[in-house]
Amino acid sequence: MPLPHAPTARDTRPDHPSRARRGRRRARWALALGAAVLGITGCAAPDPVAPRSEDRPWTEVLQEAQGQTVDLWMFGGDERGNAYVDDVLAPAAADLGVTLRRVPVADTSEALQRMLAERAAGSTDGAVDLVWVNGDNFATGKQAGAWLCGWADDLPNARFLDPQDPLLTADFGEPVDGCESPWHKAQFTFAYDSAAIPEPPRTLEGLLDWAQDHPGRFTYPAPPDFTGSVFVRQALYAVAGGATRVPPRFEQAAADRLTPALWERLRSLAPSLWREGRTYPRDVAALERLYARGEVDVTMTYGPATLTALVADGTFPATTRVLTLEDGTVGNASFLGIPATSPDQAGAMVVADLALSPAQQAAKADPAVWGQFTVLDAGRLDAADAALFAALPRSPVVPPYEVLSKGAVPELASDWVGPLDDGWRREVLGRR
Repeated sequence: MPLPHAPTARDTRPDHPSRARRGRRRARWALALGAAVLGITGCAAPDPVAPRSEDRPWTEVLQEAQGQTVDLWMFGGDERGNAYVDDVLAPAAADLGVTLRRVPVADTSEALQRMLAERAAGSTDGAVDLVWVNGDNFATGKQAGAWLCGWADDLPNARFLDPQDPLLTADFGEPVDGCESPWHKAQFTFAYDSAAIPEPPRTLEGLLDWAQDHPGRFTYPAPPDFTGSVFVRQALYAVAGGATRVPPRFEQAAADRLTPALWERLRSLAPSLWREGRTYPRDVAALERLYARGEVDVTMTYGPATLTALVADGTFPATTRVLTLEDGTVGNASFLGIPATSPDQAGAMVVADLALSPAQQAAKADPAVWGQFTVLDAGRLDAADAALFAALPRSPVVPPYEVLSKGAVPELASDWVGPLDDGWRREVLGRR
């Protein structure tokens, strides 16, 4: 579950080899943004044909990557994710001759805005080298030809992936086509205080009924917050009678048929929400604060890995438990994408391949590090690599991925996201 963050003061260090180049990037940003605006209004447009990576030996990629600085733009609000990149992934990249720099953003869409602006301006010296991307932003960038394609399947560590895994071949319904590399899997998850809810509901409809029977003890983030948006999509599946009743790609006729019942259900729920639905948490962090303070009894996340640490450090009550639903919850995967405008594409490929390595995937899966679910296929690992995962400690809060993802339902295509977010604002928030 990001303001374009111009590269920070770290870029001004006199001993940094990329100082001059990064300075030129910043100087061209206003021009690039202006070009993007012209593109949006129809006076100019990025080339929608995505460039493709050269087919060449990996040894050449490694050689070209030597000395490059890769700026990884990623959501900065996940402290454990930040620490993993800074303390684990970046040092390993340095061992391969690549400097990895994390650029924190408040929302991934802002990295995309910068990419599109630079693409519209014809830049080949962009400020973004690698992006932790979600499906909606991936699809938008792909349609604009803003991602480098044809490289992800050629990474040496891609051999550990299952090429038939549907979570890895499509991102929010958009075919990956080698334009991004998997990083970890995610599962939309509810968590609750078992001291307050000793007998929790086991379906989403049951959870909504519980909320109406316990006024003020439940709420959800307001879309377009990522977690709030997925809650609405999960509710659509429930109200429609299951994921199979909703076409994966947006269809206006289907939306006209299915969403009135969704909006009515959420409107009827609103008076029973925290603060009677007069206001909603602005994002998942705000919801987590309400849960931590005991103002609500249920929270939700697309990154259940965080729950282990939040309980361990006393932020969340020790009685926090994961609510597994019989009708399943939405699952997807996170990816790393390389902009077409990145001047450090070889270095970005090296980092993406490193992030796929069994050693890094196992380190990231450790609940004490980040706790993210691996994208690797266990059947493709040798005994030594499999042992890395077997040795991981079990979380006392979050069940194994196999349990958490049981009955998982797929994400809707990204073209559903905007209409549902807009519909919620108009039909639920706007009709109080």
